[in-house]
Amino acid sequence: MKLPLIAPLVAFAMGITAARLLGLDSRSLFLALSALIALAVLASRFAPRLLLGSALAAATFAGALLQTLHRPRPAPEIDAGARELVILSGCVVNPTIFSEGRDQFIVELAPHARTRVTMTVRDGETPLALHYGQRIEFEARIRAARNFQNPGAFDYQGYLARTDIYWTASIPAGGALSILPGRCGSPLTAAIFAIRGAALDRIERLYAGNQYATGMMEATLIGETGKLDRIWTENFRRTGTYHMLVIDGLHITILAAFLLFLLRLCFVPEITALAITASGAWLYAAVSGWNAPALRAAGGFALYVMARYFYRRGRFLNLLAAAAIVYLAFDPGQLLEPGFQLSFLAVAAIGAFAVPILESTTAPYSAALRGVAETSRDPRLAPLTAQFRVELRLLAETLHYYARIPETWILRFLALSTGVAFYAFEIAVVSTTIQIAVALPMAIYFHRISLTGLSANILAVPLLGLVVPAGFVAVFTGWHAPAQLAAWLLAAGQKVAEWHTRFEPAWRVVDPPSWLTIAFTASLLLLVWALRRRGVLLWAGGALVLTLFALVFVHPFPADVRRGQLELTTIDVGQGDSLLVAFPDGKLMLVDAGGLLSFGGRVPSRFDIGEDVVSPYLWTRSIRKLDVVVLTHAHDDHARGLPAVLENFHPAQLWTGVAPPCPAWSAVAAKAHEQGVQVVPMRSGRHFSFGGAQIDVLSPPPDYPPGDGPANNDSLALRLTYRQRSFLLTGDMEKPMEARLLDSGLDLRADVLKVGHHGSNTSSTASFLSAVSPTFAVISDGYANSFHHPHPQVLSRLQADRVGVYRTDVQGLITIRTDGKTLSIETFQGSEASHNRYPGSVPDF
Repeated sequence: MKLPLIAPLVAFAMGITAARLLGLDSRSLFLALSALIALAVLASRFAPRLLLGSALAAATFAGALLQTLHRPRPAPEIDAGARELVILSGCVVNPTIFSEGRDQFIVELAPHARTRVTMTVRDGETPLALHYGQRIEFEARIRAARNFQNPGAFDYQGYLARTDIYWTASIPAGGALSILPGRCGSPLTAAIFAIRGAALDRIERLYAGNQYATGMMEATLIGETGKLDRIWTENFRRTGTYHMLVIDGLHITILAAFLLFLLRLCFVPEITALAITASGAWLYAAVSGWNAPALRAAGGFALYVMARYFYRRGRFLNLLAAAAIVYLAFDPGQLLEPGFQLSFLAVAAIGAFAVPILESTTAPYSAALRGVAETSRDPRLAPLTAQFRVELRLLAETLHYYARIPETWILRFLALSTGVAFYAFEIAVVSTTIQIAVALPMAIYFHRISLTGLSANILAVPLLGLVVPAGFVAVFTGWHAPAQLAAWLLAAGQKVAEWHTRFEPAWRVVDPPSWLTIAFTASLLLLVWALRRRGVLLWAGGALVLTLFALVFVHPFPADVRRGQLELTTIDVGQGDSLLVAFPDGKLMLVDAGGLLSFGGRVPSRFDIGEDVVSPYLWTRSIRKLDVVVLTHAHDDHARGLPAVLENFHPAQLWTGVAPPCPAWSAVAAKAHEQGVQVVPMRSGRHFSFGGAQIDVLSPPPDYPPGDGPANNDSLALRLTYRQRSFLLTGDMEKPMEARLLDSGLDLRADVLKVGHHGSNTSSTASFLSAVSPTFAVISDGYANSFHHPHPQVLSRLQADRVGVYRTDVQGLITIRTDGKTLSIETFQGSEASHNRYPGSVPDF
């Protein structure tokens, strides 16, 4: 067998997956594995035909056993409330990374129990410089890491737990922090962090005053993304060239090739040079923070060196399978990580698709360009490649006859230009195969598939690839010339990405249906098989893959909504509001899009609720376009997520209440203008049909005066009615506006109330609740939030009125649907309710 490790890898991965899904116990798996190993040993001696089957079965059970042994340990606990100020002490295991307005570092409080600490830095203060191995004591508010409880949400809690981080802590500006005597940690790790710190300091000196170059070079060379602004990388993300900015296997390959080239220039023997290069790859992986893609690349390179040492042919896919088995054996949980899947799928695509295509097209001719003037090489080559060399020399001779330019010059020019053309074709083939192979995980995890990346990579890969060696020469030597060259190459790569965005489709990719996922995966496997047989099967397999790829990209399937029902879904956005309304005829409205609060001079977080929380949930519902987006008022926790939503879902209209000038509203208005979204101000008194339901605008009144900044009573309040049922959405409306509504005589009755201002006691008066008379109340609030929402008195009033209360901090995402008669409720945590409400009857809770 040419690729003996592919089948065991598949069996191993199937065992890991089965153990995760079925919850198998390690004792039974160990006994089964022992029996299978014994069977394989016996088969090798007495029944060779059974050897392969028993070996694969053993690999399957081995994967399952390792998965059970690597199940995450129970999360440690701290006896402290989320709002409680506590004194903590521990060892700094990841030194200070300073970004605008804040310091960030990681502290190990106890073995396998770490917290990520953020310390606010006031203007004019000197950022704190902590180092690995220092013991510190500090006063902070600490809270357990927690996921947003929505389908499709990123498993942030699990991501942190894989590095033993279970809490986030915040030290307020001017908070107490002291360095304790003594050292902790590993001397080897301390040395690695010292090298890393020195490299980062050198980069900051080389690019002093240039925040863009500093942030981008630190991310590209060292893997430090603390100073990387999302807007700097957006064009790279859209054009599929972002992989060149973050440390991955290609960085290791480029550095390894550069180091190997230097060593061979110094006449270092091949195996010695390879061993030194492999050691350098592992050191780079360590200095870059044990970045997972760098670790995988370093491990793969080490396996290649071992194969060369034992004079084994390093088959591409076999090495890949060996690396995957080794890494999954150490950490089976990687199998379901996006990074692991993308890394190995990309490399597998090169080996399974790109290499066979290139070997049958340009690769022989590209190799034939070496020493093209030497006729003595021709007899040792295949007839077609030898003929290609002869024809190039004849063309050079003909041009020499007419142009009177030295024939050797012409031949070199022809070889160079032909080589560049072959290179462009090869990069296009590699880029195309990778884009198609990773289409599913890119659609599911990142909702991006780049079409312009096919050409953007042809230019961006060499430009940004050269940034790596040029940047490291600058870091090691301190010379400004290579530093400026690296900055110029980076800027050129940015220009390439920016130009390509003009032609990149403006939509994002939504989650493909299950049948399409299975069919596309099967078509890729069919194409691998067809490549060995060529002919009609190859063309048919290629056509099938391209057709299914187009379906994944275009997604011509309807959104996941129920026609004939009015739906209100409260998305868990933490401390904020975001409501999806699906109307009976299929029209879609989003009311607010959440956002992280920024006050007291605190630097706004780079985390975008609209892009990172709201949009992924909508994409899981196969939603590509919204009909209307509503901004109730311009506070950060309602408005900051809207620009991303406007860009991702291209609504026709943006409905607003009162929107005084403020940064949040300016960002929303600018994005609406950029996207061609019509802004429609709404005031009370409007009544109209929309999407098969009726909408009443209850607030703000026409004579409501805007203030100098946004206020809760600016909120646009809507009453949605479908047949016999109504939903009342109040934004952050407070007591004065509730009283004004009560005096207006408008019909406020509703079966479902979106409680105002996250359940604050500034809203939901007893008289207002009595007028609304809801059956269910929904409260959108953050888990253990600092505002003490919802207020106990509001909950008491709701309980006194026997209202069923649902909260996003408790139940997560909440969906309420009605067919005009009955109401059904589903939550992320799995509880469901279905009730009929008739005049005068209230369900018993």
